Amino acid sequence: MSDLITLPTPAAVPPAGYLIDAKGRFVPEASVRPVELLEDQMVRKVLGYAVELANQIRRFKGHVFADTASYMSLAEEEYGATKRGAKGRGNVTFTSLDGLLRVQIAVADRLTFGPELQIARTLFDECVAEWAEGARDELRALVDQAFQADREGQVSREAIFRLLRMQFEDARWRRAQDAIRDSIRVIGSKSYARFYVRAEQDAAWHAVPIDLASV
Repeated sequence: MSDLITLPTPAAVPPAGYLIDAKGRFVPEASVRPVELLEDQMVRKVLGYAVELANQIRRFKGHVFADTASYMSLAEEEYGATKRGAKGRGNVTFTSLDGLLRVQIAVADRLTFGPELQIARTLFDECVAEWAEGARDELRALVDQAFQADREGQVSREAIFRLLRMQFEDARWRRAQDAIRDSIRVIGSKSYARFYVRAEQDAAWHAVPIDLASV
């Protein structure tokens, strides 16, 4: 796999008795404090394990989606169905014959919001400012939470969608909700795999914690 992680290699090999410092210079090993040498050894050891494990997870992720896609292709052939491609096969659960093992595949859209979102904010603000005093504080907090951007400039999808579920008779509120819907842009999708086991057929499922979403 071309996207496997590799540890960096120095541009030049230092002469015997020298090491490379953070500025790329050759420095005598004797001038480096023993505690710094121990730190360097520890970091290299830990990162060696970390990179190896990350690459194993990447390869495992590839096998998971390849194997489940292969099964779905066989199932489609069995029933004479038109092949839908990887994205069309999302949100499916596979279970072992004894009912003790489960694999779930899900495909989630990645969303962003267009400029209509700011129009929605204006309309929501007008409603909150003019409505009864008793409801203003709670609604103001909800609207502020929905449109509060994080450090990456992203608003809370959950809070935005919470506003869509609230129903009021004011036409401006409904227009604001329409503006939110019009602002939604699908910019891609991401596939997830989740794994579960249980000891008996009537027992609760326990998740096998492997974070494939981040690799």
